[in-house]
Amino acid sequence: MSEYDPWYEEYDSWDDEYDPNADREAPSDSKEQEAREALIELIEANPERVFFTTQLEVMLEDDFFHWITGRAIQGLVDDGTLMSERRKMTSGSQIRLLWPRRYRYWKRAAKRVVEHVESYADPKISRALGLQGEAHVSDGFSRIGFVQIGRNTQEYDGRKWSRTKHDLDFLFTRDDEVYGVEVKNRIAYMERDEMEVKIELCEHIGVTPVFVVRAAPKSWINDVRLKNGFTLMMKHQLYPWGHEELAKTIREELELPVDSPARLEDGTMRRFEKWHEKRVNSKRKSQGVNRKQ
Repeated sequence: MSEYDPWYEEYDSWDDEYDPNADREAPSDSKEQEAREALIELIEANPERVFFTTQLEVMLEDDFFHWITGRAIQGLVDDGTLMSERRKMTSGSQIRLLWPRRYRYWKRAAKRVVEHVESYADPKISRALGLQGEAHVSDGFSRIGFVQIGRNTQEYDGRKWSRTKHDLDFLFTRDDEVYGVEVKNRIAYMERDEMEVKIELCEHIGVTPVFVVRAAPKSWINDVRLKNGFTLMMKHQLYPWGHEELAKTIREELELPVDSPARLEDGTMRRFEKWHEKRVNSKRKSQGVNRKQ
């Protein structure tokens, strides 16, 4: 991954320019129609290719939320533009395959797609991906001076969360600020319900919520911001060392955003550090004004 990706610039000044009502999850006929047109363009450019739902959602996520693309896909299946088949994988989960109606010899391509998905959906790989994401985050926060004071925890400073069994991956502190950090090293969005519970957990134990994810909808990022939290996006799913060839295959064959870096780039961590420093400085200025008064 590059040292600095300008893709993230749009998230730097939301306080002034983001409309929190613009990206709600209510159905949007116009956006769904745009997604439909984008899908048709993609399909026509790949008349002999089999896709799967999550893949298409991710391929178009710079322009459309996953759920909008998902609704557009269903519309194309309903009207016969796309053919569809569900298959159960060895992990027990299902994959929905999609291909153009005129593609006669889709079965061989479908078999190849399923094999690729099986390779990274294997439970051992899934666990390794989760651990790798957490290892990168632990290292990244420590490199910019944050101290880990909690791991897989539900409590801080005598306050404990007991409403559910959820916990936080990390507690980090610096400059008298404490952050509850949740890491999701996955292709799809994290579950909305889980995000809301983790925010409540952080509020209950008195820490600031931070989510480290590959990608998230702007509306969700704004919801975290309104709780004084931060969403750090990596843009790629991070594969462990030793799995570089698998990452390359997934990236090239399925066009999914995966990488296997040695560590989180300095630019990635600097985005969080800049936000943290701005927050600390704002609090200090506010406290200084209050003291003068």
